[in-house]
Amino acid sequence: MLLIFAALLAAPAPADTIDLTPGLVITKSVVIRPAPYRLQPLAEDSAVIRIKGDGIEVNFAGSMLIGSAYAADPDRGQGIGVLIEGGRNITLRGANIRGYKIGVLARGVVGLSLLDNDVSYNWKPRLWSGIGHESLVDWLSFHHNEKDEWLRFGAGFYLADVQGGEIRGNVAIQSMNGLLLVRSSKLEVWNNNFSYLSGLGIGLYRATDNRIMHNRVDYAIRGYRHGIYARGQDSAALLLYEQSSRNVVAYNSMTHSGDGLFLWAGQSTMDTGQGGANDNLIFGNDFSFAATNGIEATFSRNRFIGNLVEGAQYGMWGGYSYASEIRNNRFKNNVTGIAIEHGQDNKILANDFEGDQTAIRLWWNPIEPSDWGYPKSRDTKSRTYTIDDNRFLGTKVALALENTQKTVLLRNKYFGVDTLVRTKGDTAGFRRDARRSGMAALPLAPWRPNPRDPAAPPPLAKAVDPFSLDAPERGRAGILIDEWGPYDGRAPKAWPVRDADSAVVLGQVAYRIIGPAGAWHLVAARGAVVNRTMGKVGDTLLVTPAAGPVVDVDIELEHQGDAVVSSDGAVGRAGDPYRFRLRRFLAPIDWTVQAFAWDSTTDPRKEGDRHRAAFKTSPLATRRDSLLDYVWSTPKHPGFPAQRFLVAAEGTVDLPKTSEYQLVTISDDGIRVWIDNKLAIDHWSPHESAVDQVEIKPGKHRLRVEYYQVDGWVELRVEIRRRP
Repeated sequence: MLLIFAALLAAPAPADTIDLTPGLVITKSVVIRPAPYRLQPLAEDSAVIRIKGDGIEVNFAGSMLIGSAYAADPDRGQGIGVLIEGGRNITLRGANIRGYKIGVLARGVVGLSLLDNDVSYNWKPRLWSGIGHESLVDWLSFHHNEKDEWLRFGAGFYLADVQGGEIRGNVAIQSMNGLLLVRSSKLEVWNNNFSYLSGLGIGLYRATDNRIMHNRVDYAIRGYRHGIYARGQDSAALLLYEQSSRNVVAYNSMTHSGDGLFLWAGQSTMDTGQGGANDNLIFGNDFSFAATNGIEATFSRNRFIGNLVEGAQYGMWGGYSYASEIRNNRFKNNVTGIAIEHGQDNKILANDFEGDQTAIRLWWNPIEPSDWGYPKSRDTKSRTYTIDDNRFLGTKVALALENTQKTVLLRNKYFGVDTLVRTKGDTAGFRRDARRSGMAALPLAPWRPNPRDPAAPPPLAKAVDPFSLDAPERGRAGILIDEWGPYDGRAPKAWPVRDADSAVVLGQVAYRIIGPAGAWHLVAARGAVVNRTMGKVGDTLLVTPAAGPVVDVDIELEHQGDAVVSSDGAVGRAGDPYRFRLRRFLAPIDWTVQAFAWDSTTDPRKEGDRHRAAFKTSPLATRRDSLLDYVWSTPKHPGFPAQRFLVAAEGTVDLPKTSEYQLVTISDDGIRVWIDNKLAIDHWSPHESAVDQVEIKPGKHRLRVEYYQVDGWVELRVEIRRRP
């Protein structure tokens, strides 16, 4: 047997089997010799491998193309793994690409097949939203992409101007974005897994006539701490933007994301009132447990049929939607089931509303943004709804109607509803049926898509079932987000039992050991004592920091049990020991904080230091804080105004000589920081929330911060972090 194996190894490789080398251009069908290839991009935005031509299949046969090292932070990825340039009928199969800004970039291809590739563990940014509250730095904006601005966000796959083809059996997890389709059409996207991402699972921009079916796109989320804040920050399982029309989205699991579906007509529609992201069919998807909206669909005309939305703030937010069909969906335990402002000619038919606080809310606002072109060229009254044959079970309010005309309520059934209809303002033309009610209704059958619905697209042969028993747990308590994005549960981790504690508490903090089943034991503990030295996954570990001027905890634990896949994608075997760490650093600073008003004579935006005259006036407020960490849209502290104020803060800190440190600020609108009377950070021009960092040496330091706010949101954070 050994002689046969040696002979096979010595045999010459087939002519079409090649090795990967930096800058390689592939122009014919080849098989890549299976191996790990560690290839850095030649430049920050360059491609390591290029494919061009017609009728080409490139089979990686499981080979790995590796950019940044496994242990590197995820924001170190740069460049493009594989670039497919033009051509017709090109197939990329079996590639494993990791550690780049973009895994695969395809441009101008007619007939592209991406089959069974894994583009996980590519670039994603550090998140700054804290355990106690969010940071505005993390908010996303996908509103503009006419010049491929989305490339700055990274992606597993980025397809621009691709016409026709198949995207099947691919995996993209633990990056920022999975699949981005730009000006691309007639693609079948099915049987993929784009989950545990910190931005978008799938994003479309001017992408039409595509079929997105049978995919698992769960946990595409940021900006969420269970029980503390649920913002989502415009992350989404599926984004349909800017004239993305006539797409079919069916039989997908798109749960536990910022939004399940985020559909927006686009800036061109906002400016002109023309067009929209129209005539999409959204059928038989699970959009449950979104941080904000299960479905957000605005300024457009679409069909939403047979979907499930459970446990969101809004089951469906449909602002300015018109001529849309919302039928046979199930809205369960949402704060509001369906909310539509300024909508017209919509039909809400045969839906089930179960346990929502308000099932349907329709209204009109008398004041619309003055910079929108849309209301200047279109009728934006709230009017002409048909609400027919729906069931309301255990909702507090079935219909809240405000300044909405020509609403017809027919043949609906109500069970255990507190308020059938609540009206306000002008509701002329409102017609309602007699109430049909009961104290209880038969329990609803478990939700499944109904492929026999007349609108149902035929399920694809050999499709996976994204709603299978190993699908994500129901509820939002399992959404855990660390500084790199959503936690996938495949590696052990120590997570604070009460999130807020680990951010601000100087004393004891309780952590639960989570992850794959197994046992753990203590390897080493520095800067703290623990209440136990071994246990099982699921147990609680109490950590009491050592006395001193800072909290500086570093605890190493070892897990042994079920197989582990580390946060950087390294795969272990069941029974292998796996070490993980619990690190926590907190340097309290005895801040004295004063707030001052400024006006045209002390405007900090003007040249010079004229704003300093404001510091000689009587302060609006004076505070003592150990953490300088403010985020608000309306003031949270007495004496602070909503706009046009300055902050002067001074404090001291004593940093142990055992580590190296960075002083980190987040600010909106302007900030300056002095360390021992030397200007260290100068970001004084007005800006949205931004991060600045500077080295600060061990020892005692005197700090001074000057900050100003013009209007809008306030964000001011000054903290010291220990380098790893």
